[in-house]
Amino acid sequence: MTSYGDLLAAAKQQIVEVDTQQAAQLIQDGYITVDVREPEEFDQGAIAAAIHIPRGYLESQIEQRLPKRDTQIVVYCAGGARSAFAAKTLIELGYSQVVSMDGGFTKWKSEGRAWDLPDTLTQNQRNRYQRHLLLPEIGEEGQQELLEAKVLLLGAGGLGSPAAMYLAAAGVGTLGIIDMDIVDESNLQRQIIHDTTRVGQSKVESARQTINALNPYINTKIFDTRLSAENVLDLLSEWDVVVDGADNFPSRYLLNDASVKLGVPVVHGSIFRFEGQVTVFDPINGPTYRDYVPVPPPPELAPSCSEAGVLGVLPGIIGSLQALETIKLLLNLGDSLIGRLLAFDALEMTFREYKLHRSEENQVTYDNRDRIRIVEYDQFCSPTLA
Repeated sequence: MTSYGDLLAAAKQQIVEVDTQQAAQLIQDGYITVDVREPEEFDQGAIAAAIHIPRGYLESQIEQRLPKRDTQIVVYCAGGARSAFAAKTLIELGYSQVVSMDGGFTKWKSEGRAWDLPDTLTQNQRNRYQRHLLLPEIGEEGQQELLEAKVLLLGAGGLGSPAAMYLAAAGVGTLGIIDMDIVDESNLQRQIIHDTTRVGQSKVESARQTINALNPYINTKIFDTRLSAENVLDLLSEWDVVVDGADNFPSRYLLNDASVKLGVPVVHGSIFRFEGQVTVFDPINGPTYRDYVPVPPPPELAPSCSEAGVLGVLPGIIGSLQALETIKLLLNLGDSLIGRLLAFDALEMTFREYKLHRSEENQVTYDNRDRIRIVEYDQFCSPTLA
């Protein structure tokens, strides 16, 4: 019968093993380190910048983490056994430049070589975000990035409700919410972050209570105020992404000009009756709101939801898409909606995509950011430059 020792010896005959000194030189020369120990071992220390993939997940995750088969890899574990089996597996998967570090991290550390205490998730966090951790495109590193991220939501209404709840559930570490309204019974048909017991309460406080109940480890900052020319730059300056749930043109233009001046991307959403739209305005890498809507339409062509109505479930769809695009921006995942407008028709159950382009006539640009003047747009929405 074949023993564990026989399997290990056979594996070592099929791979290249190096000692810790050789491994250190290879790492210095640019080799990527892959740590195949268990999470509790990794938490106690690791070689700097090591990619952590527990041995049991190696086959399912390595292709997403290191897609190029000619990547130069030093794989290690605690003593050199698991890394030998891991190296054999990587070779079988087509990775051509793989070595296993004999002696593992135990020997590396005992020799006084450099190592780090990595930022890791707590056991509670691993349990909570387990389904994210199973995605190679996110994993523990991506979840750490989400926990360190800061997202500001303009509005705690129809769009802000699902966006805030899904971002909180996903573990976005700091959420800011701006809204000066109070919860009205007519809101409850679509604004799912509020409930009947909170009618008459401020929306931002109601939203904070729901978020805290959903994920008490999220830092929620509320701003019970109206977005204005006086406060918009201060409010936007500390955030990575802004989720736009505004329902009026003056707020959208004000948000646009401030975000362009600061270089902060905006995940835009809008709803009307049975239709919704989502896009991403990135002032550095793509078109902005003024490229999309150079001037506001006349009031008779743009009635509000309170005048025209809205299907209650529609903001749940659009707000969820906004949350999705926000997470993609934070983690640099997939293809964002920068330069693309996604239009949804609930009655036809169709999605249509339209291209958005920068306008040469638009002067409110990131390149002109020093000239942008932030003014109130209650009476007009034309650009104001110094």
